[in-house]
Amino acid sequence: MIVIFVLGYLAIALEHPLKVDKAVPALAIGSLLWVAYMSGLFDILTRGLSPQFSEFIMGKESLADENAVKSFLGGLRSLEGAEKALWLKEMREWIVDNQIITHLGEISEILFFLLGAMTIVEVIDQHEGFRIITDRINTTSKVKLMWIISILTFFLSAVLDNLTTTIVMVALIGKLISEKYVRWYFASIIVLAANAGGAWSPIGDVTTIMLWIGGQVTTAAIITRVFLPSVAAIVVPVTVISFFMKGEVKRPAAEEHDKQITSKSDRILILLLGVGGLLFVPVFKTVTHLPPYMGMLLSLSVLWLVTEILHRNKSHEIKTKLRVINILRRVDIPTVFFFLGILSAVAALQSAGQLNLMSGYLTENLGNVYLIDLAIGLLSAIVDNVPLVAGAMGMYPVEAAGAAGFATNFVQDGIFWEFLAYTAGTGGSVLIIGSAAGVAAMGLEKIDFIWYLKKISLLALLGYFSGAGVYYLQMTFLH
Repeated sequence: MIVIFVLGYLAIALEHPLKVDKAVPALAIGSLLWVAYMSGLFDILTRGLSPQFSEFIMGKESLADENAVKSFLGGLRSLEGAEKALWLKEMREWIVDNQIITHLGEISEILFFLLGAMTIVEVIDQHEGFRIITDRINTTSKVKLMWIISILTFFLSAVLDNLTTTIVMVALIGKLISEKYVRWYFASIIVLAANAGGAWSPIGDVTTIMLWIGGQVTTAAIITRVFLPSVAAIVVPVTVISFFMKGEVKRPAAEEHDKQITSKSDRILILLLGVGGLLFVPVFKTVTHLPPYMGMLLSLSVLWLVTEILHRNKSHEIKTKLRVINILRRVDIPTVFFFLGILSAVAALQSAGQLNLMSGYLTENLGNVYLIDLAIGLLSAIVDNVPLVAGAMGMYPVEAAGAAGFATNFVQDGIFWEFLAYTAGTGGSVLIIGSAAGVAAMGLEKIDFIWYLKKISLLALLGYFSGAGVYYLQMTFLH
């Protein structure tokens, strides 16, 4: 399974030399990893490496603890004939009816959220709503514009999630910059700023939401203690880029036939509805406790209804361009398929126990909360940070207040949890496919993996360790 994942990962990284869309290897490994898992499931599951299967066995056989589970699984390894066949059938049913369905539900939430957000942004774009903002940004200086975009992204991603923010801001720079490679630089900085901005807010990133809902961190602590490290994670890379990025940006040429297609009032209305709909999503989640994608789809439905009414009596040309049913054809579906493949592949590694094994190895060999969190953050550049954080939450229970010694790091708002929010949130910036924001930017701007590795990864790493240093100094001298 590891070999399949590594080969697929290389194919994704070498997308441009191979001239094969990254969605192809992603979908392939998303399926093949489950095939490999199914092929060797008895040997894999009886080794006790899958926490999910251990929990299943504990409930099914009424076993008291992990040692009893390990002993039971060890006994299964000696089975032969009909008894082994019965357990094989049980394991297959558990994978198909439990694991795949569970992971598909989690993946679907992300995909529907992504589809809804991309459609809303595309509707705003087609109605020229972003012109309301771009017309107010008068500077053409690359350095000034980069700082403006970075600050906007950083704070916006603390209110929205970093994925939605990236989609909105990448669409925005498409209206401000015509040169492809300059846009790639700006889109990459948007990824860094979105991930950094999401790390210090309880609703800014999936991992911080998980830690917040799980009771590992509280709102006041995560904001006050992770804000400065997050600022460092974006300020340092942007400052470095400012020294060598010179000159002016070239604005895209306005197309004459597009200028008359929407009125100013229509642009303002759609922009307010679209951005308001995106801002509504975290409010919807807080009030209803339902998954964010439902709020996103509700926002899309309202925007869709308004556009249907708005263009009902207009010309056929306007309807063809501006109705949502036609705008949907412009949404980047290959990026959605790429997400599906990658998340499905990571789900297979999580279910089979490879990620749990990796987390255990880190704990055993590092034994320092700062080093463990730094390693998890860097690993999140390769595999999804959600299962890594979920694995850490499963491995380390929240200790009671007043715990002594090493355990003090794991109390609510302990160093381990706060630093994990920072590292898991920003570590994914080191590689373009290390975060949902990076994957979205890669899909929208067709950023080359190798280009990002050469031009941005070192800057992201510099920002990552700068923020880590700020957190360490802050906790050593201030708290």
